[in-house]
Amino acid sequence: MLDKSGGHHSEEEIWLSGLMDKLGERLTKLSFSYLKDWGRAQEVVQDVFFICYKKRHQVLELDSIESWLYRVTVNRCKDVLRTSWFKKVTVNNDLFHYQKTDQPSPEIASITKSDHEKLAQLVLALPIKYKEVILLFYYDDLSIEEISYVLRSNSNTVKTRLKRGRESLLKNMERSDFLERSYDGY
Repeated sequence: MLDKSGGHHSEEEIWLSGLMDKLGERLTKLSFSYLKDWGRAQEVVQDVFFICYKKRHQVLELDSIESWLYRVTVNRCKDVLRTSWFKKVTVNNDLFHYQKTDQPSPEIASITKSDHEKLAQLVLALPIKYKEVILLFYYDDLSIEEISYVLRSNSNTVKTRLKRGRESLLKNMERSDFLERSYDGY
């Protein structure tokens, strides 16, 4: 296949490009949830796709390439967090902004944006073992079995962490008056 400059792309490059288009943004958000730094998250995802390309012959034999990519991404993030030079944490809540198709009033839009930002802060403040299952389940729509594979944990452990993560999130929401404030006047 020819690219825009007249060069040829191999089937492997086309395959990798498709994976990057399909999963790049989701993997970057997952990385960000661990690292809280967009630049580092993007670096991790670049590393993950490089690893994927290097091991493409092995990867193509897997049942679920997506789950494998999630697992490698989580492991790379944990590697980055273990290194001593990664100590600075920057919080950026753009991760959880959603745009609705119907346009609410500016007042409602401002409240909704504020609520999404507050919810994002509360999720990101959870301990890592709860945060990762909450993000993978609710934001990346992975099943319990897929999360179990990605995190190399028993599915019952994932269910327990998901339950405890929800409970912890609810407690934090109550402590921050998020629930009362979010539903006043609606």
